[in-house]
Amino acid sequence: MPIAEDPEPRPHEGRDQDGTTPSGADGKDPFADLVLDEEFVKGASVKEQTGRTRMLAAQWKHTPPVDPGGRRSVNDGPRARKRFGRGPRPADAWGRPRPRRRPEWRAPMFVVLAVALALAALNVDGLRSWYSTRFGSDGTAASSVPTAVPTVAPETARPTGAPSPVAEQRPTVDHPWAGSPAEGWPTDITVFEPKETPPAIGVFDAAQVAAQVKLVKDYLAAANLDPKVIAGARPEAALALLDREERDAADAALTRPSVDTDPTHWFSRFDPAEAVPVGDTVKLQGLITVEGDGAKGVLVRADFTYVYALRPGPEAARRAASPPPKPATPRPTAPPATGGGMPRPVGWTVPAADVAGDTRTTRTVVRKVDTFRFHDPARYRVDPKKLTLSSRTEIGNSACDVYDGYLHPQFDQFAAATGPEPAPSGTSSDPYDRSKDLTEDDGECGTITRS
Repeated sequence: MPIAEDPEPRPHEGRDQDGTTPSGADGKDPFADLVLDEEFVKGASVKEQTGRTRMLAAQWKHTPPVDPGGRRSVNDGPRARKRFGRGPRPADAWGRPRPRRRPEWRAPMFVVLAVALALAALNVDGLRSWYSTRFGSDGTAASSVPTAVPTVAPETARPTGAPSPVAEQRPTVDHPWAGSPAEGWPTDITVFEPKETPPAIGVFDAAQVAAQVKLVKDYLAAANLDPKVIAGARPEAALALLDREERDAADAALTRPSVDTDPTHWFSRFDPAEAVPVGDTVKLQGLITVEGDGAKGVLVRADFTYVYALRPGPEAARRAASPPPKPATPRPTAPPATGGGMPRPVGWTVPAADVAGDTRTTRTVVRKVDTFRFHDPARYRVDPKKLTLSSRTEIGNSACDVYDGYLHPQFDQFAAATGPEPAPSGTSSDPYDRSKDLTEDDGECGTITRS
C-alpha cells in the first residue's frame, strides 16, 4: 500500500524542506503590522459594489429603467398634455403601474359622528324622547312605540260594552293618543250627524227639525271643540246660541265659579298656565237622537265623549308640588284682548320651551249627556233660534273639588316629586265605557282605569 509523502512547503511560507528558514529572510510576517481601520478602507483604490448595485446592473442590461415622472428639471422640456384631464398612472422604477390609493372613508365618518354627537348634546331632551319612543326608558314595562289602531266609525247605537283593551303606551307630544282607545275615533263635527234624517215631529216640520239639529251641532262644536275655548278663552260663540236665562246662568258660572255653578258642565276649558292642548285635534265619539217631548215639542239628546290631549303648562310643576286649597277660591276671568272682546289665552303667548323640555303628555276624558228642548212656540214664549238644555257630565283625569272654571289634569312626570296622594274614596271606572248611563254625582272622588 503506497504511503503519502509530505507535500513540499509553499513558497510563501518561507521555509525549506527541513523546516528551516531560507537564507536571506529575517523570518518576519509582512502583514503582521497591517491594520484594517477606517482610514485604510477609505484609502482603498478599488471598492467592492454592493449586492443591490450588482443586481440592478445585471437587470438593466436587459430592461433599462424608465423615468417615473416624479421629478423634473428645467432641462426636461414641457410636460406632456393630459388627455381628458387625466394624467398617466404613476409607475415604479421598473415601469410597472402603481396601484391607486383607495378613497379614505374613516375621516368623513368621524366628522359625521362628531356632528351627530354635537347635535345630540344640544338637544338632550329630544334625544331622550327619541330613545324612549323607540326603545322605552325609565324602567317602565309599557311600550312607547305607537301601534296602528283601526279607524272607528261614528256610533249608530249605544255600545254594549267598553272598548277593547289597548296596549299600554306612553303618550308624547308627537303621539298624544298612544295607548288610548280614542286613537281611532273621529275628530270632526261630522260625528254630530244623526244616524237618520229626522222627520217632522210635533208641531215642527222636517226642515225645522233639521234646523234645530244644526243649532245643536253648532253649540256642541263651540262649547267642546273650539281650540280657543279649550285653551282657556271665554266661549262667546257658545254663549250666543243659548236662551237668555240659560246664557245668564252660564255667564254667572264663568264669572263666579263654585261647586253649585261649575262652568265645566257647559264648556271644556283648561287653565293655560297648567295645561296646554297638543294641537287642535280632539277625539270624540257619541250619538245624537231626536224625538218628541210629548207636548208637541222636540228633544235632541247628545251623548258624546271628548278626549283632550294636553302637555304641561309653564306652572304645571309648581302647582303639582303645591296644589290649591280645596275647594279652590274663584279666580278672576282672563282680561279681554286689546282690539276686541275675546280674551286671549295665556297659552298662545307661552312658547313650548317653557314646558321644561318635557315631551310627555296626558289626556282628559269628558263625557257629556246634553238634552236640548225645543218648545211649542204656540204654548211657550221662546226664541226658536236659541237653546235651553240640561246636562250631566263625567270627567276623567281632573282634580277633584276644584271649582275655578277649568279642568285640571294630572301629569305622571310630576307625581314622583309630589309623593303619593291619599287614596280616593270613590270607586274606579273606565272613562271610555259608553255602555253605561251617567249617574248623579255622589260627591266622592274616584279613580279611572285608563286615560
